[in-house]
Amino acid sequence: MSVFVLGIDIGGTGSRVALAELDANGDLTVVATRTGPGVEVGAGGSNVFSIASSLVEAAEETWAEPFGQLTGVGIGATGIASLAENPAPVLAEISDRVKAPAAAAIDAVTAHLGALGGRGGVVTVLGTGAISIAHSGPDERGVLSPNWTRTDGWGHLFGDRGGGAWLGRRSLELALRTHDGVDPGGRSLLEAATRTFGPPATWPSQFYTRDGRAGLLAGFAVEVAALSRSGDAVATGLLREAGAEAARSALAAARRRSRGARGTGPADDLDQPPHIALTGGLIRAGDALVSGFRDEATRLRSDVIIEEPNGGPLIGSATLGRLAAEGKLRAQDTVLWV
Repeated sequence: MSVFVLGIDIGGTGSRVALAELDANGDLTVVATRTGPGVEVGAGGSNVFSIASSLVEAAEETWAEPFGQLTGVGIGATGIASLAENPAPVLAEISDRVKAPAAAAIDAVTAHLGALGGRGGVVTVLGTGAISIAHSGPDERGVLSPNWTRTDGWGHLFGDRGGGAWLGRRSLELALRTHDGVDPGGRSLLEAATRTFGPPATWPSQFYTRDGRAGLLAGFAVEVAALSRSGDAVATGLLREAGAEAARSALAAARRRSRGARGTGPADDLDQPPHIALTGGLIRAGDALVSGFRDEATRLRSDVIIEEPNGGPLIGSATLGRLAAEGKLRAQDTVLWV
């Protein structure tokens, strides 16, 4: 009989649920997916768990037969630690519905599981937001201990350095500097932003009054990428800057993890060459961002090992569900819930 897990990935601009089949070797293959809405944040917080519940319901309706054979559910979501309610009641409800264990984690954890397959290292995720997360890998029993160490993920107002909203905000800021006659370098950005959002005088009302402004800002990254591909040096520089910011966060997470593992020693001392991977939808913005990441990471640590990600956060969410089913997860406050 086939064995299945459910993986749910919820981001700022959309969500997905995957039905994944587990083979005899413990490998997961996504056999079907469905999409859903992105997270909205208002005065009452995030709607992330109502999205998760609706995706589980949609999975049951769409995949009725394999749904009855689920062994675990994994949920990875943005803003789950700081903007959502306590995950415990919703996890209990989902677990009861599927008759199997359920686990939830910040999206960086599922991105890490997707990119490195449960191995130790650092993963930096660039989507609407940005976060880096480090883990030492499983113990001898295959259990992931609660030693996840994160850097950034502070949201578009305070951080998310190098992410889509950060890039959009930096680009529009430069466009307005050009509009104000302070810096002529953002002429192409100003023209692109005016085509997208209308006259600059209307931008404050469009952004400041909108619940989903992080997604709106991140959407402008598409225009920045197009300008870079057309040869615009300013747009290319912004993409490289985003990559460099991401690299700084990655190496900071590696340093913090190394210090935490030893319990002593300076924060900038790494015993072993760090393994890092860059993932997330924003890396499709172009080579300038990826090369900016590689160049800054190498400058900061010459022996850094940059790995290509094995998979994305959706397979990482399914992996979280598999580990929950196997009892190989340990909860960590603000990071992972089982």
